[in-house]
Amino acid sequence: MGQSTRGIYPNKSNNTWEVDKWWRGERFRQRGLLSYEEAEIWLIKQLADKRAVVLHGARQARIFDGVAAHYLLTNQDKTSLATEAILLKSIMPFIGQLELAQIHDATLAPYIAARKQEGRANKTINLALGIVRRILNLAATTWRDQDGRTWLDTAPKITVLPLVGHQREPSPISWGQQRKLLPKLPDHLARMALFVLNTGVRDDVVCSLEWDWEIQIPELGISVFDVPREHVKGKKRGRLVVCNSVAQSVIEAARGQHPKYVFVYRRERKTNTTKAPLMKYRRIQTMNNTGWQNARAAAGLGDLHVHDLRHTVGMRLREAGVAEGTVADILWHSTRSMTQHYSTAQIVELHGALEKITADSGAWNKSLATLRAEHQARLAGEQSPPKVPTRALERVA
Repeated sequence: MGQSTRGIYPNKSNNTWEVDKWWRGERFRQRGLLSYEEAEIWLIKQLADKRAVVLHGARQARIFDGVAAHYLLTNQDKTSLATEAILLKSIMPFIGQLELAQIHDATLAPYIAARKQEGRANKTINLALGIVRRILNLAATTWRDQDGRTWLDTAPKITVLPLVGHQREPSPISWGQQRKLLPKLPDHLARMALFVLNTGVRDDVVCSLEWDWEIQIPELGISVFDVPREHVKGKKRGRLVVCNSVAQSVIEAARGQHPKYVFVYRRERKTNTTKAPLMKYRRIQTMNNTGWQNARAAAGLGDLHVHDLRHTVGMRLREAGVAEGTVADILWHSTRSMTQHYSTAQIVELHGALEKITADSGAWNKSLATLRAEHQARLAGEQSPPKVPTRALERVA
């Protein structure tokens, strides 16, 4: 057959071909190739690229999935790392095996089309495109090989999608919807959701919350958490999380589970529940996981986002008559009155405001998005043919 290239082997279990070859101390390996010819072409290209680097000083071609892994490993302290890893995972089937120089608007177009087909918002798609752009910029400016060359000659300009007219409207939930959602959530997520609904903190803050940040205030019978700047969006300065009585009860229930993180999770035994050893508690990387998505579906809440809980806090505070400036301070939207060093009066003000949303006041709280959805449902009901009573059908029969 003339098939004499070393390092190419048939895989008889699935009728594919594999490459496994060493050259100058580097291993070239690839599986799932459909034919010997395809395997040989792949190996020839890899060896040619390597020879160009070693013998002629050319820039080494790097594959995106390996570079993305390098990005994640070198940014372990980022609070958004878990979210970025999820977004990168979604884009890997489209560009993971491409060389850096092959990534541009045209090769990203199939990913964008697929995400839109899934119903993803432009903002969500842009988050993934932004991470790709960040990685390519680092490869073109910061990361260098042993000869001082950047990994990429020039980073391409990646076009993001327009947001005007495409942004998802906030969807705060009612007290009735809250009562449907919380029992559907796994216990650890229910506690986190209840904490967010009583403090207004972001998902990444509640997931990162540490016991070392806690400052107990006996005069109020509560704790506050002094969140460092690196965990605050914008990172201009640290901010304060003030607990009302409900949030404080969540904190007390979590106390003692983990030496570092407030909100943790462990897999519980289904059988032999008293048998040692118990599983260790682990930090929860994101609330927007399978448990959250299953619970919102079971509660009939569509595509409810974790961030909608934060919008809910803002709406409830305004319904309770809390001043707009205080609402902005609680949600970390404003630096109007909050200084780097919070005063006792400021903490008392924030605590008093948050105490007003600990229970259902009976207020009629529906967002514009909710009102619009209900209106559309009524219109759809009016357009459907009227139901014929069962007794009338029996008479006709």
